[in-house]
Amino acid sequence: MKKNIVLIGMPGVGKSTSGVILAKVMGQKFVDVDLVIQEKEGRLLSTIIKEEGVQGFLDVENKINAGLFVENSVISTGGSVIYGKEAMEHLSKIGIIVYLKLSYQSISRRLRNIKERGVVLKEGQTLRDLYYERAPLYEKYADIIIDEKGMNIEQTVLKIIEEVNKYNKRV
Repeated sequence: MKKNIVLIGMPGVGKSTSGVILAKVMGQKFVDVDLVIQEKEGRLLSTIIKEEGVQGFLDVENKINAGLFVENSVISTGGSVIYGKEAMEHLSKIGIIVYLKLSYQSISRRLRNIKERGVVLKEGQTLRDLYYERAPLYEKYADIIIDEKGMNIEQTVLKIIEEVNKYNKRV
């Protein structure tokens, strides 16, 4: 049985917010990989992207996620983690991958300034482009998909717990 729960999904779906509450309810630690990256790099995500470029940031993110060793934790990843093959292979080994899914319309309403959030956008790419590029990758790596449509944070957390318990009974 995998001890960690790894949350993946677009920026704005509530990975960090739900993750903190999920960790408290389950008596686990909470790890926000975006904060781990900032701590290890000594720079904000947006600064890393500005200084290293998109690919440079993705390389840093991949390396840090692939080297993450925690137990009994809820891990909130950055939205671009799914571009890192080594990271996703490692995270799949150490945890159950839970994709928090929302519609493009819901995400665009939630996200105001995506550049300041450190969202990885290639030159000329829109949030819509990013959403439709990433959605199939999230689904590819997910052990569990939670469609958050119409759910509040508490409902999302309860649904994650329910699905993780079902998953653990199957494996």
